[in-house]
Amino acid sequence: SHPPLCPPGIKCGGVLSAPSGNFSSPNFPGLYPYETECTWLIVVAEGSSVVLSFSHFELEYHDACAYDYLQVYNGAARDRGNLLGTFCGHSPPPPFSSAWHVMAVVFRSDRHVAKHGFAAAYRKDACGGQLTGLSGEITSPRYPESYPNDAECRWSIGGASGGGPLTLVFADFQMEGGQGCGFDYVALFDGPTVTAPRLGRYCGSARPPRTVSSTPQLLIIFKSDFNIGGRGFKAHFYSAGECQEVFTTIKGNFSSPQYPNFYPNNLKCQWSIQLPPGYRVKVFFLDMELEGRSSLTGGCDYDHLSAFDGGTEDGSLLGRWCGRESLAPVTSRSNQLLLVLHTDRNTAKRGFSISYVGVVPMNVSCTRTDFHIQIPVQSLAQLERNRIYLGTPSCAAQVAGRSFKIHTRFDTCGTESQRRNNTSVIVSTLYIDFSVGDQEDIHQYEVQCEPKRKEALVTLIAGPDPSRLSQAENLVDAQQQEGEAMDAREIKSQDTSDIVFISICILAGLLMVIAVVGLVLL
Repeated sequence: SHPPLCPPGIKCGGVLSAPSGNFSSPNFPGLYPYETECTWLIVVAEGSSVVLSFSHFELEYHDACAYDYLQVYNGAARDRGNLLGTFCGHSPPPPFSSAWHVMAVVFRSDRHVAKHGFAAAYRKDACGGQLTGLSGEITSPRYPESYPNDAECRWSIGGASGGGPLTLVFADFQMEGGQGCGFDYVALFDGPTVTAPRLGRYCGSARPPRTVSSTPQLLIIFKSDFNIGGRGFKAHFYSAGECQEVFTTIKGNFSSPQYPNFYPNNLKCQWSIQLPPGYRVKVFFLDMELEGRSSLTGGCDYDHLSAFDGGTEDGSLLGRWCGRESLAPVTSRSNQLLLVLHTDRNTAKRGFSISYVGVVPMNVSCTRTDFHIQIPVQSLAQLERNRIYLGTPSCAAQVAGRSFKIHTRFDTCGTESQRRNNTSVIVSTLYIDFSVGDQEDIHQYEVQCEPKRKEALVTLIAGPDPSRLSQAENLVDAQQQEGEAMDAREIKSQDTSDIVFISICILAGLLMVIAVVGLVLL
């Protein structure tokens, strides 16, 4: 017999707020109706978590669960950043424990093939639980009110397939203190049980340090004794790996977790770019879509990406972004740059994709007739001098002391005269060839001189991928500060062409005077 279409008024979905309960697909244990969508929102007391299990499960099967499916969300439904899994077929979902006091379950059937559906049970867990999401938040019972006496809670985090090390960060911490933390405490273990190595035991009012496990599992135990309590704690966890990375190569790229799929909620991810001394970091935003600005404040109060100059969040803020924006490149003032992604507990988006390149420190100057380029050898220590050239490979750099140097006249090395903003300028291209084997990787800088004013500019015009990194930026100011200073003899040698030029002018003037006097005397 065919199942009916979902008749009006059938009980389907709703808010479940009792401490425990059961729910099932429509008509269970009969066949569920076609073209049905049900959402159950389970809400228990704040500070608790929801434990969900399935006693029966039978839905139409599809490789990608595209027909009939059941979805479990770690929080409000339809927020893909909270999605714990999508299920169909005959294999029941594993037991779930929410990361906070809200969990949602969505059931959907299409217009073909019905099965018997599912039966599920939930209960409030006073504290603790098995947390399998990529990220989440845990709090002591009754937080931020004082936690109860004689409590013991265990949170086992991780265990999901493909998970990486876990990072745990305490946002708030206040418990009874005492030497050795023998009364109330939080203990952390580097694995699923107390037999795993202990990562720390904490009490009092000092926040525990950021903790990173060496395995994909972390056990957290909270215990209180018979008297004297405190506010307790609030902590968030996330799977490390793609969320905590350090880059030391001259170029690279990275993206938000799960990009281009929606990123998880409740994250704090850090990407640190650390280049050799003298370099600066130039970041290109290839794609970005985060949760939008607050309608109340107009600021990036929810999910946001921040860039800091240097290696820590104490450095100067280079920018803070959210929403869907097309961003200009950002360049650090030092050889380190830190990017930090914060996401809150709802409304996830696609995230971002970023590429970066190290801007080589150099001094570029010019006279009326010549270019002078100087690059510290330590910045390009792995390169032969013939990998650095102006215009053509025949104009390669020379090594002088601790610098690669190119000193060339304007009528050589592929230079050309152009008019820009009604001003005559001399332009050439500096090539730095980082290629290895078949992997071509040539960085290009445009060098420009305005001979009348003897002013030079240098611009990064192509980094790792010219088709994607087409934006250009004047780099000369910071390079003059960061590059090695040239000594007085070198500066004098640069200006000899000016002295020659002036001398020729004076000599020509004298010859003209002599010629005129000679004509008069004749």
